[in-house]
Amino acid sequence: MKMFFKKGVIVFGVLFANVLMAQQRPYYTQYIMNNYLINPAVAGIENYWDMKLSHRIQWVGLQDAPLTTYITLHGPLHKAAYNNETATSFHAYGENPRGNNYWNQYIAPEPHQGIGFTMLNDKTGPLNRFAVYGTYAYHIGLSPTTNLSGGISAGFTNLSLDASKLNFGTTTVDPAVAGSGLINALKPDISAGLWLYSKNYFLGISAQQIVPQQVAFSDNTVYLEKGKLVPHLFFSAGYRMPVSDDISFLPSALIRYISPLPIGFDLNAKLQYQDLLWLGASFRYQDGFAAMAGFNINNSINVGYSYDIQTSQLNTVSKGTHEILIGFLLGNKYGDWCPRNMW
Repeated sequence: MKMFFKKGVIVFGVLFANVLMAQQRPYYTQYIMNNYLINPAVAGIENYWDMKLSHRIQWVGLQDAPLTTYITLHGPLHKAAYNNETATSFHAYGENPRGNNYWNQYIAPEPHQGIGFTMLNDKTGPLNRFAVYGTYAYHIGLSPTTNLSGGISAGFTNLSLDASKLNFGTTTVDPAVAGSGLINALKPDISAGLWLYSKNYFLGISAQQIVPQQVAFSDNTVYLEKGKLVPHLFFSAGYRMPVSDDISFLPSALIRYISPLPIGFDLNAKLQYQDLLWLGASFRYQDGFAAMAGFNINNSINVGYSYDIQTSQLNTVSKGTHEILIGFLLGNKYGDWCPRNMW
């Protein structure tokens, strides 16, 4: 019997190693509302502190499917360094605060520093990833309407395995295996990125898990074969196109490269009405589609929701993916209802 469980653990270890060579960072549907998740150079891009809380329930109906929860906070190190406020920045009924008058007066922020913080938990079955990062970014002006920022995040990731939840396809479990409890692997983690932004476009490139590392879980009873944490590369781009003075069309794209996987990409489109609400759709190559909506309640709180439908074989067992996002604009004393630079 013990030999059976030993073989089962080895098989699980092989599967775990294969997972570690695949997409190792959680997916986010609403990353377009929080690009700081993808690129640390975004930290401090606005003139207030931007806090985001999110919970993602992936592949509803599938046992042990991923659950992802995070909180992010970032802002300028010294707000007074670049308060470029105009009359159109204030929310006024009857006129779009983000209309043509606003964008015609757009001025790039002055050079400044940004800092940020991320805490994330991503759970899939017996595997759990808990991560904490701190971020520093610097924004410089290239022209009266264009900025370039660079940022770096550093922290740690704790990968844990709950051995008591290992499933070997039998109702009888070796007490030695079931009693192993949590097995942890603590690893340092570094990310870096660049972000070019103006009033009509943004371009970004970032790398997560820059330093490749070996990962293995082991104690006196359970040993899983080594896997490897590999770098993830992200390329972002977006453009703002005014449809009318009240409506903007905001297409964007995200390209992911994770060796040795094929290149993956997302295509997104948003329609934003004034500074009040937006509707969007997303397509993820070889994965599925998503619908999104968001609402700015006031100059301090905004909410977003997305629903994903899988086009892969997971669609036969999954009832879709739900993701909710709540944002807080802390210290936003000038009354902006939506971001200036993260539209």
